[in-house]
Amino acid sequence: MLWACLFSAWAGDFAIINATVLPVVTPEIQSGTVLVKEGKIVDVGTNISIPEGVEIFDAGGRYLMPGIIDVHSHMGVYSWPGARAHSDGNEASEPVTAFVRAEDSVRVADPAMALARAGGVSTVMILPGSANLIGGETITLKLRPSRTLSGMRFEGAPRGIKMACGENPKRVHNDEERGPSTRMGNLAHMREIFRQAQDYQKARKSDNPPISDLNLETLIDVLEGKVRVHIHCYRQDDIEGIYRVMDEFGIQVASFQHALEAYKVRDIIIEHGTSIATWPDWWGFKMEAYDATPYNAPIFKKDGGVVAIHSDSAKTIQRLYTEAAKVMRYGASEQEVLEMITLDPAKMLGIESRVGSIEVGKDADLALFSKHPLDVYTRVEVTWIDGEIVYQKEVKNEH
Repeated sequence: MLWACLFSAWAGDFAIINATVLPVVTPEIQSGTVLVKEGKIVDVGTNISIPEGVEIFDAGGRYLMPGIIDVHSHMGVYSWPGARAHSDGNEASEPVTAFVRAEDSVRVADPAMALARAGGVSTVMILPGSANLIGGETITLKLRPSRTLSGMRFEGAPRGIKMACGENPKRVHNDEERGPSTRMGNLAHMREIFRQAQDYQKARKSDNPPISDLNLETLIDVLEGKVRVHIHCYRQDDIEGIYRVMDEFGIQVASFQHALEAYKVRDIIIEHGTSIATWPDWWGFKMEAYDATPYNAPIFKKDGGVVAIHSDSAKTIQRLYTEAAKVMRYGASEQEVLEMITLDPAKMLGIESRVGSIEVGKDADLALFSKHPLDVYTRVEVTWIDGEIVYQKEVKNEH
């Protein structure tokens, strides 16, 4: 059978022919061809001239889309099997731990990563947890099988930092001497630490500079716009409160993560140029997650906002395309839903020039499906990252 013999471990320069191509930025291409050279897409369309010697993969009409991007994952920092020994996502020793980096906790051997690749996922942002007001730096990875973190790093991806408001930080730190125990305490701590960063920034330029402080060093980079800010936040009042603080310091909020009440203040969020990452229908697991609606994502999207459907789960990430398909039930179009797991998350992470669509010049991060990706019966058959096959569905020999 064709599939059993064609898809070898690494493809090099190759062409995928007879594919139903879903470029995301342009209409569907029937019987399309995607030409890949040195890990980059060099041509897309029909009637494409394929150079001699290039390996050819016949998709047989199957559906080809960009690799899926998940902007909220804790794989690696909460590695399988789930155990206290693998709980490395929350440095809850104090309310502000801007100096820690998720990359220093990532276990590249986490079995969940292979299953994510089997779900067509090519890129993820790994975040610290939400125990702290400022939990530390995120890391954007390509899910290449690798013995080392350096082999997975998405080179050139902007830095990110995870912050949180609402229930989590006030619950985790309320017994500490100066830990916040209320929402007003959360925001007061944020103001205080950013004012300290401003004072530290000025003092560093003086004749008597202070002793190095890694927390404040990182926050200076946030103040200077060198780090994208991603904030765990659910309620509309928390969203507005965050803007009160961030606007005071001129800090751009890149995204609200979870954002279940974004629909109530979507005009404010969109005016600020902030994206949202959310679930299609997960809610009610704590008080601040009660006033949700599955219309949240489509309403925000139709008003011109950037929306990512995220997993926040090493299990959900394996079927993120099915999670996204649910949003069509509540008014989103097929095009909008595909954008929510490809181009919109790429924009959120600042990597849209590299990934998120099938276009000339972009990385050959691709996923081939047996049926349309939004069909409940579809299966991922092949996943490529930078033109390399990282997952291939086993096919039984029919003879």
